Amino acid sequence: MTDKLVVALLFGGRSSEHSISCATAAGVLAAIDRERYDVIPVGITRDGAFTLQPDDAALFALNAEDMPTVPDNGSRVHWPENALSHELTVTEAGETRSLGHVDVVFPILHGPWGEDGTVQGMLELVDLPYVGSGVLASSLGMDKHFTKSVLQQAGIPVAPWLTVTSYEWRTNPDAVRAAAADLGLPSFVKPARAGSSVGVSKVKEPGELDAAIETALAEDDRVLIESALVGREVEIAVLGGRPGEATRASVAGEIVVSGRDFYDFAAKYLDAPGIDLVCPADLSAEELATMQSLAVKAFDAIGGEGLARVDFFLTADGFVINEINTMPGFTPISMFPRCWQESGLSYPALIDELITVALARAA
Repeated sequence: MTDKLVVALLFGGRSSEHSISCATAAGVLAAIDRERYDVIPVGITRDGAFTLQPDDAALFALNAEDMPTVPDNGSRVHWPENALSHELTVTEAGETRSLGHVDVVFPILHGPWGEDGTVQGMLELVDLPYVGSGVLASSLGMDKHFTKSVLQQAGIPVAPWLTVTSYEWRTNPDAVRAAAADLGLPSFVKPARAGSSVGVSKVKEPGELDAAIETALAEDDRVLIESALVGREVEIAVLGGRPGEATRASVAGEIVVSGRDFYDFAAKYLDAPGIDLVCPADLSAEELATMQSLAVKAFDAIGGEGLARVDFFLTADGFVINEINTMPGFTPISMFPRCWQESGLSYPALIDELITVALARAA
């Protein structure tokens, strides 16, 4: 018997962000306080199998030459059969054994089939506490069109956009091109439901639009076309409070683009040149207070819980929210933990806070 809490770390998954989720798992496995927590690493393969993986951060560390993945080792993790049990079991080599009682699940999944409310719904069905936002906020945060719609309704400024379905593009591409032209150039084309800049293109000339839409449609059947805003790219990290406590916002970080078109996947995770991450960002006290207030307002508008990263453009007319990420990149060098580190909360302490808030909310 032990007084430690048991955390099921859920990572990998079927989305195109599988490897980034693995890298996040490596960061958490390396940093989580082993005096307080026992960890059960549950890796989801690219085919969607729930597997028991070794508790070894090095196996999932980010490597540009060999991106990490969850191997199918033949094991199968089984979730509780009903809401009366928090016991996980695993079948290996034809034999099933107990993994014991689980106190909380940490679903560090990015993209569809994990960050979008699907896994959250599964955990709700068996009454397992988990870190992060619930079904609705996760689904809203994953879908850029509906995030913008909700924020706009709440009076929060967002970039002008147009949402195009695959059907609209296939049946009437000229109408889509005409509507996109009204947004002006340059513009950004991105999947409605994807993250880590997967499938995102910057369109500088009208002739680049078709290819950009096709790239985005490879990730989702709906795409957003957005006006490119002129301004600084700044981000802020948010933590949901315990019941009865207010949402908190960190200091801000800034993405300084010097030699690339935008902050793409390679720059985010593969250390490609042309990007500098500055934290804390050089903002006045008034600018930071405004940004923090808007981030909290946006988080609360979608019903967020646990954590999020809110991305802004600071334009000549003020702050404009680009998007909300309800399960942001969580590697030790990612902007979300870095903003909290600069706010006085270390990476291990941040993990502890997220788990504590999740358990308090479940109670």
